[in-house]
Amino acid sequence: MKGIRFYQRAFSAFSPAHCRYYPTCSNYTLEAIDRFGAVKGVLMGVARILRCQPLVKGGFDPVPAHFSLRRNPQYKEEDHRGKKR
Repeated sequence: MKGIRFYQRAFSAFSPAHCRYYPTCSNYTLEAIDRFGAVKGVLMGVARILRCQPLVKGGFDPVPAHFSLRRNPQYKEEDHRGKKR
């Protein structure tokens, strides 16, 4: 978790917001670690980062209630419109 916080303060704070998802991939990973523990949380974070690429629209994708490496099926890409990053 310290590594993610360091990234957020040292790099992410000085670059424009460009994450395709809300919450950002780093915040998603922190929440997943908090909810599911280090191993599952990091796996979920890596899966999220792999989904965060130019061929997807992104959108609102919160950490699901149950462990999954897939996008949260409760939310659609349109659900992100109007959210601030």
